[in-house]
Amino acid sequence: MSTKSNSSQNALAEVQHNKLEDFVAVTTTTSLALPRAARLPINHCNLPADILGGLTFQRSPVPLELDGVAQFHQGLFALLDKIDDVEERAEAFTMHMNASFYLNEPEQAGYSPHTTNKRQKADYLRMVRGWSFDADGREGAALKGWVESRFGLLPRHHGGPIRDFSGEAYRRYLEMRAAAVYGTNALEAQCDLLYTYCQYELSRSHPHETHLTLYRGVNRMDEHEIVATLDNKRRVVLLNNLNSFTANRERADEFGDYLLTTQAPLSKVLCYTSLLPGMLQGEDEYTVIGGLYEVSIAAY
Repeated sequence: MSTKSNSSQNALAEVQHNKLEDFVAVTTTTSLALPRAARLPINHCNLPADILGGLTFQRSPVPLELDGVAQFHQGLFALLDKIDDVEERAEAFTMHMNASFYLNEPEQAGYSPHTTNKRQKADYLRMVRGWSFDADGREGAALKGWVESRFGLLPRHHGGPIRDFSGEAYRRYLEMRAAAVYGTNALEAQCDLLYTYCQYELSRSHPHETHLTLYRGVNRMDEHEIVATLDNKRRVVLLNNLNSFTANRERADEFGDYLLTTQAPLSKVLCYTSLLPGMLQGEDEYTVIGGLYEVSIAAY
């Protein structure tokens, strides 16, 4: 048999082997399901948690809608449709948020100068800024609790891994979550509107797109729950129910020795740096709802 024939057969064998590996990887990941311990049986969204938190959703996402939010605030979105300038839309949103929740007039929401629980300034902006500063703080607990309630995805980490829902880590998370929302003016409803506005803006700035390429720097891979290994560079991980990413690859390397890269569904973005002026100070930061994600790993 000629050398040319051997080369052809070797090339064919390599192609078949690669196809087999791809088939096995697809078959394996297709069978993966979001663990029951990571989700609730009910939520306030148009898709249940086991679907929106699954790997199939990450690969082929659809829009997510929170129950009744767009309908209740339909006047705002009708107004935004008429505004072409992004900064003017942000101003209109801020004015609507302030008016809807009396953020500039706390006494109209029932606050009194004599109250001992002065929580009138605990609004959606403070929650997002607090999350950006310390994801394991009180504001972080409030936002993770909002994701738990609205999307049915349970937190996997808050100041430590959460695996035992009768354990200390989960109890501490619940206490911080309760303290963060207690005495506030419909804080979770404010987050509902923030998410819905974010989705509106993403639909205008990224028409016909479904994903963003985002990055996250980590020091150790065992900080993440690895559900499956696809090859030496790709993993399927179960992310916390809320996570920080960046669209700036160079920025991500400041936060760890390993770089995680993923295709994040637009429909899982809660907010991002440029959504509202002054909301976040980070560079190209995105706050992303979790679940199962395929990620690629690179060492610096």
